Order: sequence, then structure tokens, then C-alpha cells
Amino acid sequence: MATILLVTDSPELEEELASTLDADEHTLYALREGREVRAVAQEIQPDVVILDSQIGSMGGIAVCIDLRLEADAGRLEPTRIILLLDRRADVFTAHRSGADGYLVKPLNLLMLSDAVETVLDGNLFLDNSYRPLDGSRAVEEASTLVADGK
Repeated sequence: MATILLVTDSPELEEELASTLDADEHTLYALREGREVRAVAQEIQPDVVILDSQIGSMGGIAVCIDLRLEADAGRLEPTRIILLLDRRADVFTAHRSGADGYLVKPLNLLMLSDAVETVLDGNLFLDNSYRPLDGSRAVEEASTLVADGK
């Protein structure tokens, strides 16, 4: 059983994620303000922090950077971090922030469960669902569509 800190100011998203993560029998804490994360993380020492990209006065990427800097300075235990991104364009910044994983909204809740388990195992979780096709994949998929008469 993992301790998860969920940070979002969206009650709908919080409810949706809580029901998914509770189903996995994790201990879940929720916050609605990014600037409260450091103090709460110090207190509960979560195994995973899930950060919505838009949270009130301090967004998820800024919180991620703050947690990484505090851990690097020895003032906070390192923790795994998953970012919930609003758009694909935020992926570069998510990588640069030091996040262990990210998902691009709209969320696939099965992928969220996979992301949590993947980062708990010490691996990175990268949402490739919106990844552009590389040249060979694009040709292969186009050939399949033509062959299927689509």
C-alpha cells in the first residue's frame, strides 16, 4: 500500500482520481493549493505525488521543481512525482522539471493506475498516446488504412 498525495483544485478531477486510486487500496491525501505541498510532503512523506498542471497560485510544474530542489538540498525526502498535463506542449517542461511521469489530459484512468505502479517500481512513465508518428510508423499505418479501404 502506497501513500499518495493528490494535488488539484478541481473537485471533479479529485473525485475521479480518488475513486480510481482508492480502488487500488492506496492511502490518499488531497490538497488544493500547490504552495501547501512542501509542508504536507515533509509531514506525510508520500510515496507518490500527483500534481495537476494548473493548481491555484502555484502550478504543478513549479511544485515539482520545488520538491526536487528541496530534496536535492537535503531538506525533504525524495519522492516520485507524476504530472497531469493540460496539453501535449507541456511535455518538454515536464521532462525538465524532473517529474517521474506524466499523463496528458483527458485522462485515461487505467493509464493513471499504470503510471502510479510504474513510478512506485522506480521507473519513468511517459504518456505516449499523443506522440506524433515517426516516419516508419506513419507509412505502416497509412498502408494499413489503404489496405483496409479506409
